[in-house]
Amino acid sequence: MIFRPHAYQQHCIDKILEIRKLGLFLDMGLGKTVTTLTAVKELKYNRFQVRKVLVIAPKKVAEGTWSREKDKWDHTRILRVSLVLGSQSRRIRALNTPADLYIVNRENVVWLVEYYRNAWPFDMVVVDESSSFKSHKAKRFKALASVGPHIERMVELTGTPSPNGLDDLWSQIYLLDGGERLGRKYTQFRERYFDPGDRGQNVVYNYKAKPGSEDSILEKISDICISMKAEDYLQLPEIVYHQVPVVLDAKAKKAYGELERKMVLELPGEEEISVTSAASLSNKLLQLANGAIYDEDHQVHEVHGCKVEVFLELLESLRGKPVLVFYNFQHDRDRIRKALEGTGLRIRELRNTKDEEAWNRREVDVLLTHPASSAYGLNLQQGGNHVIWFGLTWNYELYTQANKRLHRQGQSERVIIHHLVCTDTRDEDVMKALERKEDVQGWVLESLKARIRSIWEREI
Repeated sequence: MIFRPHAYQQHCIDKILEIRKLGLFLDMGLGKTVTTLTAVKELKYNRFQVRKVLVIAPKKVAEGTWSREKDKWDHTRILRVSLVLGSQSRRIRALNTPADLYIVNRENVVWLVEYYRNAWPFDMVVVDESSSFKSHKAKRFKALASVGPHIERMVELTGTPSPNGLDDLWSQIYLLDGGERLGRKYTQFRERYFDPGDRGQNVVYNYKAKPGSEDSILEKISDICISMKAEDYLQLPEIVYHQVPVVLDAKAKKAYGELERKMVLELPGEEEISVTSAASLSNKLLQLANGAIYDEDHQVHEVHGCKVEVFLELLESLRGKPVLVFYNFQHDRDRIRKALEGTGLRIRELRNTKDEEAWNRREVDVLLTHPASSAYGLNLQQGGNHVIWFGLTWNYELYTQANKRLHRQGQSERVIIHHLVCTDTRDEDVMKALERKEDVQGWVLESLKARIRSIWEREI
């Protein structure tokens, strides 16, 4: 296929060629991969400015997306790809195979840096989904930063550079400029642009951006970052968000209420609740809303089947249309599969590129996947236009990225996102957090405190 870049894609290609270390913050569906491959091909074969290119990507993306995209276009088929995946012996063999692009999953970045030590061979690095390097404390960030002086060119790709707030930008920009624009230390950056937010005893749970911080930060990084939104450049079909209420029957409501009350009353006073304990309790309550719960030995105890029943009714109402289903817990997946036995539907779990291809050929009716394993890089828009969130996630980045698997360039139908929301449960709090699109961690804590207060008031 002949690649005819849109004007915005050509602009990005030109910037990759011009700026040695660039943040390409393009929204999902704008063609980040082919844009980068085109620039790499130009740098490697026409300008002779790079020798070996390393692509760091989420595992599923590393396994297939870059290779398939490279083979899709006439002008990039010349590029040789070596997948640095699997066992250590396979990874080493792949590194010693002559190629233009070496693709590694982000979990192996630390290993790769340690393997080469002072003999780092990659003069260009592409970080696909650079937001996975947003933590300045993460080993993968520290490892990649340590070889920064040996990297002549870098391209960071993501549609959500700051999913949880502006502080997510520091480490990503540091990889590009070594701290020149936002400070060489994260603490300096935080003190300059943020004020302490929620506190508990001597612990600061989060920080709030000072007035004017966003404009100041964006101005400082504007010379090495390009940010584009899909709605400004693509005419995508409409996306519709649909909440499907799940009402617990009397028995299930009683079981949920008793378990919620028991767990809440075991917590310390409201002001002493830590983010960790809040997240742990929220996790348990989300399991309960879905219908089952793990005990301390990781054994599954089914509490109710109300959400599964509504799920089956929703499937029936879609009358055979393919559905991409996101689950939250393994027991969700198992109970869904059991419920679908005997329906005659073609059910598949998204595990590899063969599953992706089968879905896009419309050979799958229900495609099951966890958002953490399929939120990045996969192109599923040809297989259907309906998404069902059986289990909800607090992670706004995962949520938006997962939805964009269908709502992206090439989608021809209106995309409908269905959420199964169990009434009077933690599900409702998650939906509010996703609608707020901000400081989810703080909202987890505050919304849990609100539930605790209501339970304690009833007890009194």
